[in-house]
Amino acid sequence: MAASELYTKFARVWIPDPEEVWKSAELLKDYKPGDKVLLLHLEEGKDLEYRLDPKTGELPHLRNPDILVGENDLTALSYLHEPAVLHNLRVRFIDSKLIYTYCGIVLVAINPYEQLPIYGEDIINAYSGQNMGDMDPHIFAVAEEAYKQMARDERNQSIIVSGESGAGKTVSAKYAMRYFATVSGSASEANVEEKVLASNPIMESIGNAKTTRNDNSSRFGKYIEIGFDKRYRIIGANMRTYLLEKSRVVFQAEEERNYHIFYQLCASAKLPEFKMLRLGNADSFHYTKQGGSPMIEGVDDAKEMAHTRQACTLLGISESYQMGIFRILAGILHLGNVVFASRDSDSCTIPPKHEPLTIFCDLMGVDYEEMCHWLCHRKLATATETYIKPISKLQATNARDALAKHIYAKLFNWIVDHVNQALHSAVKQHSFIGVLDIYGFETFEINSFEQFCINYANEKLQQQFNMHVFKLEQEEYMKEQIPWTLIDFYDNQPCINLIESKLGILDLLDEECKMPKGTDDTWAQKLYNTHLNKCALFEKPRMSNKAFIIKHFADKVEYQCEGFLEKNKDTVFEEQIKVLKSSKFKMLPELFQDDEKAISPTSATSSGRTPLTRVPVKPTKGRPGQTAKEHKKTVGHQFRNSLHLLMETLNATTPHYVRCIKPNDFKFPFTFDEKRAVQQLRACGVLETIRISAAGFPSRWTYQEFFSRYRVLMKQKDVLGDRKQTCKNVLEKLILDKDKYQFGKTKIFFRAGQVAYLEKLRADKLRAACIRIQKTIRGWLLRKRYLCMQRAAITVQRYVRGYQARCYAKFLRRTKAATTIQKYWRMYVVRRRYKIRRAATIVIQSYLRGYLTRNRYRKILCEHKAVIIQKRVRGWLARTRYKRTMKAIIYLQCCFRRMMAKRELKKLKIEARSVERYKKLHIGMENKIMQLQRKVDEQNKDYKCLMEKLTNLEGVYNSETEKLRNDVERLQLSEEEAKVATGRVLSLQEEIAKLRKDLERTRSEKKSIEERADKYKQETDQLVSNLKEENTLLKQEKETLNHRIVEQAKEMTETMERKLVEETKQLELDLNDERLRYQNLLNEFSRLEERYDDLKEEMTLMLNVPKPGHKRTDSTHSSNESEYTFSSEFAETEDIAPRTEEPIEKKVPLDMSLFLKLQKRVTELEQEKQLMQDELDRKEEQVLRSKAKEEERPQIRGAALEYESLKRQELESENKKLKNELNELRKALSEKSAPEVTAPGAPAYRVLMEQLTSVSEELDVRKEEVLILRSQLVSQKEAIQPKDDKNTMTDSTILLEDVQKMKDKGEIAQAYIGLKETNRSSTMDYQELNEDGELWLVYEGLKQANRLLESQLQSQKRSHENEAEALRGEIQSLKEENNRQQQLLAQNLQLPPEARIEASLQHEITRLTNENLDLMEQLEKQDKTVRKLKKQLKVFAKKIGELEVGQMENISPGQIIDEPIRPVNIPRKEKDFQGMLEYKREDEQKLVKNLILELKPRGVAVNLIPGLPAYILFMCVRHADYLNDDQKVRSLLTSTINSIKKVLKKRGDDFETVSFWLSNTCRFLHCLKQYSGEEGFMKHNTSRQNEHCLTNFDLAEYRQVLSDLAIQIYQQLVRVLENILQPMIVSGMLEHETIQGVSGVKPTGLRKRTSSIADEGTYTLDSILRQLNSFHSVMCQHGMDPELIKQVVKQMFYIVGAITLNNLLLRKDMCSWSKGMQIRYNVSQLEEWLRDKNLMNSGAKETLEPLIQAAQLLQVKKKTDDDAEAICSMCNALTTAQIVKVLNLYTPVNEFEERVSVSFIRTIQMRLRDRKDSPQLLMDAKHIFPVTFPFNPSSLALETIQIPASLGLGFIARV
Repeated sequence: MAASELYTKFARVWIPDPEEVWKSAELLKDYKPGDKVLLLHLEEGKDLEYRLDPKTGELPHLRNPDILVGENDLTALSYLHEPAVLHNLRVRFIDSKLIYTYCGIVLVAINPYEQLPIYGEDIINAYSGQNMGDMDPHIFAVAEEAYKQMARDERNQSIIVSGESGAGKTVSAKYAMRYFATVSGSASEANVEEKVLASNPIMESIGNAKTTRNDNSSRFGKYIEIGFDKRYRIIGANMRTYLLEKSRVVFQAEEERNYHIFYQLCASAKLPEFKMLRLGNADSFHYTKQGGSPMIEGVDDAKEMAHTRQACTLLGISESYQMGIFRILAGILHLGNVVFASRDSDSCTIPPKHEPLTIFCDLMGVDYEEMCHWLCHRKLATATETYIKPISKLQATNARDALAKHIYAKLFNWIVDHVNQALHSAVKQHSFIGVLDIYGFETFEINSFEQFCINYANEKLQQQFNMHVFKLEQEEYMKEQIPWTLIDFYDNQPCINLIESKLGILDLLDEECKMPKGTDDTWAQKLYNTHLNKCALFEKPRMSNKAFIIKHFADKVEYQCEGFLEKNKDTVFEEQIKVLKSSKFKMLPELFQDDEKAISPTSATSSGRTPLTRVPVKPTKGRPGQTAKEHKKTVGHQFRNSLHLLMETLNATTPHYVRCIKPNDFKFPFTFDEKRAVQQLRACGVLETIRISAAGFPSRWTYQEFFSRYRVLMKQKDVLGDRKQTCKNVLEKLILDKDKYQFGKTKIFFRAGQVAYLEKLRADKLRAACIRIQKTIRGWLLRKRYLCMQRAAITVQRYVRGYQARCYAKFLRRTKAATTIQKYWRMYVVRRRYKIRRAATIVIQSYLRGYLTRNRYRKILCEHKAVIIQKRVRGWLARTRYKRTMKAIIYLQCCFRRMMAKRELKKLKIEARSVERYKKLHIGMENKIMQLQRKVDEQNKDYKCLMEKLTNLEGVYNSETEKLRNDVERLQLSEEEAKVATGRVLSLQEEIAKLRKDLERTRSEKKSIEERADKYKQETDQLVSNLKEENTLLKQEKETLNHRIVEQAKEMTETMERKLVEETKQLELDLNDERLRYQNLLNEFSRLEERYDDLKEEMTLMLNVPKPGHKRTDSTHSSNESEYTFSSEFAETEDIAPRTEEPIEKKVPLDMSLFLKLQKRVTELEQEKQLMQDELDRKEEQVLRSKAKEEERPQIRGAALEYESLKRQELESENKKLKNELNELRKALSEKSAPEVTAPGAPAYRVLMEQLTSVSEELDVRKEEVLILRSQLVSQKEAIQPKDDKNTMTDSTILLEDVQKMKDKGEIAQAYIGLKETNRSSTMDYQELNEDGELWLVYEGLKQANRLLESQLQSQKRSHENEAEALRGEIQSLKEENNRQQQLLAQNLQLPPEARIEASLQHEITRLTNENLDLMEQLEKQDKTVRKLKKQLKVFAKKIGELEVGQMENISPGQIIDEPIRPVNIPRKEKDFQGMLEYKREDEQKLVKNLILELKPRGVAVNLIPGLPAYILFMCVRHADYLNDDQKVRSLLTSTINSIKKVLKKRGDDFETVSFWLSNTCRFLHCLKQYSGEEGFMKHNTSRQNEHCLTNFDLAEYRQVLSDLAIQIYQQLVRVLENILQPMIVSGMLEHETIQGVSGVKPTGLRKRTSSIADEGTYTLDSILRQLNSFHSVMCQHGMDPELIKQVVKQMFYIVGAITLNNLLLRKDMCSWSKGMQIRYNVSQLEEWLRDKNLMNSGAKETLEPLIQAAQLLQVKKKTDDDAEAICSMCNALTTAQIVKVLNLYTPVNEFEERVSVSFIRTIQMRLRDRKDSPQLLMDAKHIFPVTFPFNPSSLALETIQIPASLGLGFIARV
């Protein structure tokens, strides 16, 4: 694809800018060929028309895609040009705070001007052993690469560090040397690496100074060769120096300082040892005050002086030499204060007794007059005579300064020589790594001779660099077999020729120096005449005739000719040197010796050392020799020779380049000045490297990486089985121009810009796919959201409507209630008003109506009376008129009626004759009948009602009658009582009279009392009301206080709980710290012990020369390779004798601790030897005594008797212990038991006493039987004489020993009784009996028996006194209790009844509770004692029975018949196995050999029970304990421990072996605890297992030793599994893509990283899981404790998490979203593994928490403040430094991902500023958690264990 086709709309380009050097812009429209103007849009929002160059038509540089910005390697950029390099460096430096960046083979280091935590030992360990491309750029990566190539290629290496002053060259070189010193270690105990590092402060003090650009600028060049032996350990070093800036001694520019050492001296002037130097403040000396800046901020010169002196001491410079150096330096300061007074224009003088000169002469030990004379004069020599000529003041000042510079230069060389002597090693150097710390290209306003030499050196180095880069490119192309054309690169050989060729600048300068009257002007003219207009690189300034310009590879530089000749000559007067050589100060003449004498044997050759000053003075006598010729060499000539030697050295080594960049001139931290950076990038050759790379094929991909990255651009049909052919087919379709790429053997090579084009296609394809996915997902999400919202809306509506309905119903209810209330209220109001009005109306009406009624009544009365009168009158008149009318009417009626009747009669007669008449009559009758029926019904109803009323009335009448009857009866009774009371009334009347008087008086009193009572009541009511108010207030306060108390109690409870939890956690942490500290001490002790063993081996076998090869020593080897071992005993006696005879033991240096251990071991061996000698003498005596006896008895009978004696001794010891236990039991029952329980009548007491009595009787019987057996043995042994067996003894010896063992007096007495009874039945006479002193023994036994009886009597008396005292104390306590009860009763009587009852109940409850608690405690103690005693009684009884059976079995029937003994009835019992193994002392080594040293774990783990060796060893220990043989127990345990150590030392790198012995050691430890007899370990035992407990020895100390051994094995196990897992972790957890296709491979640079594609041999997550399964299955097969397995798994997971996180923090390419997903998936697989193995509660998951949070941090959103808050709360297991580091390293893999903004990172830092955590960046991957061994008893019965024949242990027998 053509480059112009990439200039499309929205493409980003770089355009030049005068301020920012390069500015980014965006195209607003497509570029078409022929366009002269580009329409651009700048980032600040402005539009710009960018005009193209009409001549060249060059388009602006294209900008790289964002995903390539911030790459570790600049060559990984698709567009390789200056703005891309500058932008990438700025982004890494400013945004990501990364100061290191690769540029091909160059490491670019930008000075941050700030201390960064990236140089610790943990970082060194992280980079150790890693490939250079696998980790982020670092100076340690370069150092590791150099170290690795030195060991792999057997070729010397060089690290070339260059840069401007202040760019950090010295610091980079210092860190590189620190890396070598830490990683390689030293080959001897001389701490060479410390000496190499200690040379830095010395050289900095005498060779570094403050400049305007740097506070610690190196003013000389140095090349340090660090020597290594064949095992690649540091053995020494050598230093070469170049071009010391001597002029700084006498002159400093403004704001600069002289060398640090002068200011350190002045700051330490008040020290007592410096009083003789007569120093003062730095401002008081001319040589230190010219710069006006004597102090450096943040630097304490006094402390630096102490560091310098300490470094001198470490390098072997004695105190006297140090004081000599300081005297010379002080003399230089005082020499600078010497002033000259002009006598005339050609002469000068020094004031008499000039103090500075006097001090100078005193310090230097020279004559004052002579020095004063030669400072003001000089000697001129001609062919025939010499002249002494005075010099002017200016010349004298220059001569003084020249002398000071010369002295300082000589002192500098002397110090360098002594440093080289200190770093020299007698061991032959096999290879070396050189570190070159040299000045970079310099250009100032005024450039002189020093800048000329510096730039000349940089021209040579740049030429070598260009050739090396070109060579590497050529080798890469040829290796891949691709066609290529010669790359045109800048060759600066013409410039070098201009400087160093014949008639070059240096040649003309040397020639001019030889001229008697040569000046700078004449030299300038010669330069113009020779090179001007003849060499294109040489120019003459327009405005100057005393300067010249050279076109260097970096820039044009104008040099001022003034001072060139003087600096090249470096002249100093010979007479002044002679005066110094004649000094009485011995050190001063050493400085001026010839070069052959001054240079140490360990330093470089004479040409390697740069002699910086020479004395061009011809001696007055003698012929000129070789030294005179050497004396005439100029500084330029010397520098050229040393530079040629340096280039030869560099060309003979493999170079590694570090280019240091100074980001700004103001020393501001993390501030990037683009202009200054571009200048340095051009000067240091970085851009030249980029140009060479860009000229060819800078982008390179393997076929697999290309396929993985650009698989999205391929169709399914394009994918073939052959990856190479697939890539070729795809590239032919994507890139039509075949010149843009080439196919190599393993890689595809691309031209510049093609990867960006492919990335664009890939991004477009991914963007289209993302848009489609987003479209679908967003539609689905919106639909899902809509449905969710719809459901939510319906739900909300339902609830809202329900709420509204409820509210409306409530409103209706309230409205109805209000209406009802209103109704009733209004009714009430109206009714009340009505009633009032009605009442008023009624009153009015009543009065009115009364009035009206009275008036009407009067009127009616009047009318009535009038009516009566009228009635009377009218009545009379009416009657009269009536009478007349009646008479008339009657008469008329009669007439009329008669007439009517007649008519009616006629009608009736007619009707009677018709039927209708009857019908009418009938109808009328029906109506009447119906009416009559209704009347009847109504009457019936009335009748029923009347009947009901009558019934009710009858009931009422009856009840009333009954009441009346009762009343009558009551009245009758009352009447009778009244009759009785009548008599009493009379008597009472009299009393009533009296009482009336009293009543009157009482009434008066009552009235007064009532008045007082009313008054009191009022007061009381007032008081009660007040009290009620106060009570209310108090109740409120009480409630408030109660509430507060509850809250405070709750808060206090919570606080206490939190404090308790915190204290518990703190105690756990302290406990873990103590365990860790203790185990670290064990580690250190073990390391020293192994070192002791190694020294012993070296003394024995001599030092073997190792074969050449790379045997890498890890940086932590010295602290972690060994562990604690038990050193109290060594079972290697066979090796001691030859070791002590080796003469080399005197030559090996041992430290005091090892010497003391060796001395202690020798003492122990001497004691063992003495014991063995005594044993041998005793055995010999026994043999001699046995030879004198008869030899007729068979040897078998002697062995049988010996066995009987052994059984008898054991039986006696058991009986003795049983008796002591019985006595303790009686004592415990009589003294410690409660009176209620131990009373004579108590049931428990009776049961125990019966048991004790029976057991005592049984013991007495057993004792008598034992004594009988003893007497029988005595009689038998007198008749039996054993043969010459060294293991047998005579009867008298055994008897005396038995008597000595019988320490108890009761036993001796009983022995006497038994002997007496035996003697009665024997025929032995007293003489024979008294042969062995038995009578004396009987007499002594009687005396001891009497004493025993007396002591028992006294003890009984004391016990009775104690009982009486206890009873008196009990009586006293009862009296006190009685008094207390009486007091309590008196107090209770004063209380109210309720309170009294409550108090008495409370007291009773308290008393009963205390008594119950005491009784329960006593009962528990008694139960515990009874159980313990019962167990002991059973064990002792069983042992006695077994011993009796064994005793009887050893007596043959023949003996019983032959010997006159009393028959004893001893029951026989069938023998049962006791879980013990018997072996002979001489078989111990064989046992250890077969069971430990030669045992194969795999066979045992598979075929036998787990922990079988531990069980066997413990059963052997049990038998030795059973025999009460402490020597045998100690020997067996010591041999076991040392043998396990031998096995682990021999096969310590085998996981199965270490796991097997860790399991068995823990099982052995648990067995010692389980069968120790301690109650805490016996809780889970069966009764049979409790019988197997150890009886004679307490092995607690050996348990501690075994615990320490187990700790050692555990730590060795952790190291073994760490060594196995470490190569898998990074590949499996980080690099391998477990989820294929999630993350693509980004373009990489020259240094390829490890591929994430799983090839053959590449570790994956499955590899880790398989290895974890293997570890777990092996540990389970070996029977390791489950708790211990959990601790091992926790440690394994911690190692996995720590190494993964550390690599993540050091690899920028791993910090991406997709990698976070991969890590989380891998962690989930590990968690699934834990779940499958039931190990989730082991704490292993918690160790992965930092890694989980780091993975989550890569995936979470990182934009807003809420995101920052979420990150701060989520990442609580990560430190602040780790969080910030991950955010800085976060790198998008695809274009649509976004970077983390700087502001967001600052927000995170602000939020985390108060968090108190470790500033350490990396986790300690070497940390080992403190291990514990929880007690895990075994349920396996020892007597059931069978020993397989495959172990070869046939010599041991089960007992």
